[in-house]
Amino acid sequence: MENNNNENTNIQASSKPNTFGQIVLRFITSAVILAITAFFTPGFSIGSIWALALAAVVLTIMDYLITTFTGLHASAFGKGFVGFALAVAVLYLTQYFVAGYSISWIAAIIGALIYGVVDFFIPGNQI
Repeated sequence: MENNNNENTNIQASSKPNTFGQIVLRFITSAVILAITAFFTPGFSIGSIWALALAAVVLTIMDYLITTFTGLHASAFGKGFVGFALAVAVLYLTQYFVAGYSISWIAAIIGALIYGVVDFFIPGNQI
């Protein structure tokens, strides 16, 4: 009986995902999704690969903090209208932290829709 409990504990411990690995994966998928979104969204521009990388870091951190403190994902499909509104706000606010990243409110709304659709189809992006 005791051996069975130890096996269950080991299985549970080994099945816990690596948080650092998840953050790195989220960063990579965020960068890809962000590049696709900027390409298809009028009024949304990212000036360089470094701005894209920094914007992906900022988006990943903001999404992580929002999820940690509120339990909501800043995704167009995360939690309905609230998730969509958070996605718009996060996309828009990122321009204040990243040089070379520019977006209007209308582009943020369109971009949140595109980001949500692309995010839905790219696997492995949950923190």
